[in-house]
Amino acid sequence: MLSLIVFLPLAAALILAVLPAMPDRAARWSWLVVTVAELLLIGVLVAGYDTPPDGGLAFEERLRWIPSVNSSYHVGVDGLSLPLVALTAVVFTACAVYAIREDRRPRQQAALFLFLQSVSLGLFVAQDLILFFLFFDLSIVGMYFAIAGWGHGNAARSALKFFLYTFLGSLALLLGFIGLYLAADPHTFDIPELVAAAPLAGRPVVGGLVLAAILLGLAVKTPTVPFHTWLPPAHTDASAVGSAVLAAILLKMGTYGFVRIAMPVLPEAWQAWSWVILIVGIVSVLYGALVALAQSNVKRMIAYTSVNHMGYVVVAVGAAGILADDTAAARELAVVGAVTQMVSHGLITAALFLLAGVLYDRRETYEMGEFGGLADPAPRFATLFAIGGSPRWACRHSAGSSPSSRSSPAASAPPGSPPSRCPAS
Repeated sequence: MLSLIVFLPLAAALILAVLPAMPDRAARWSWLVVTVAELLLIGVLVAGYDTPPDGGLAFEERLRWIPSVNSSYHVGVDGLSLPLVALTAVVFTACAVYAIREDRRPRQQAALFLFLQSVSLGLFVAQDLILFFLFFDLSIVGMYFAIAGWGHGNAARSALKFFLYTFLGSLALLLGFIGLYLAADPHTFDIPELVAAAPLAGRPVVGGLVLAAILLGLAVKTPTVPFHTWLPPAHTDASAVGSAVLAAILLKMGTYGFVRIAMPVLPEAWQAWSWVILIVGIVSVLYGALVALAQSNVKRMIAYTSVNHMGYVVVAVGAAGILADDTAAARELAVVGAVTQMVSHGLITAALFLLAGVLYDRRETYEMGEFGGLADPAPRFATLFAIGGSPRWACRHSAGSSPSSRSSPAASAPPGSPPSRCPAS
């Protein structure tokens, strides 16, 4: 079942890639049909899901793959991965609906985003470090072409910056994975086996170095301050569907790696460095919020809020390490909060980036000063944007903003007046 879910989009992408004579309309609708089929399959998966015993996996599949290094094709889902699998299906379906009128190489775009959907699903169900890393790097390659091929502005430069930052980060991640493999006895890349063995327990120096390598690779992808500088230009110059997938899905690969690999495999090192992780998360929260408030470009504003909201996830996983000596319920609450924030951020940010794309399609600009008084001529759009932005106003208020900053200027400003810079921040 899981293999069908992971590889169905890839099979469809290959068919679209080798059928150059396919009409554009057929390519767009094929993309939508496949994503809806994926959504239905994952709905069946969720309906049939039974919580496995502690440390267990549901719908587990395992096949021999690279026996010389004890690496296998091992997939499965649990309470950490299943919500992100469902999020992936929802976001890619929304993107397929949004792109139904796309006229710039729609066949190639459909094939590329189906490929991205396949590697995203593969990463969230992977239970082997080599398999995880393979999907992790393939997502970088796919997103590079999505930004460069369908972006605007300085898309080529933004795509290259994204690729260089995240690919170099993935090299650090690979070094960390090799360190775990060498420390395990017997050597293995299997994640559940590494969690059970805790191969670097009692070796704080080596464990700290391996954790640092893994954290660096995942922090660049998340991204956290100061590894965030690739994010605003990538979002600003990407297409609407590219930004939606990048923010809603690809950023979660970093934080998912925290809770799937770094925390359970290196519990002692994670606990030792949890205060540092927590501080980095707090800095990301504050920096992302304050810089977002200073933006006049709606897409850059939403991009900086991703730094802010992913910072909340880092705060949660850092708190989970600090609470390691306290009750299991407290640690579980921190991890559940992190996963909930990942899903919430994915849904909200995907919606806001797609809505920002509607603005660009009509005026070819993201400057907020060009869109004053939208509630009167576009009430449905203003309502949807307010729904997407409402959770962000609440988060900003909880971080210390004044109650007046939560009022919606779209509903109160007269037509033609420039909107405030606070919405959706």
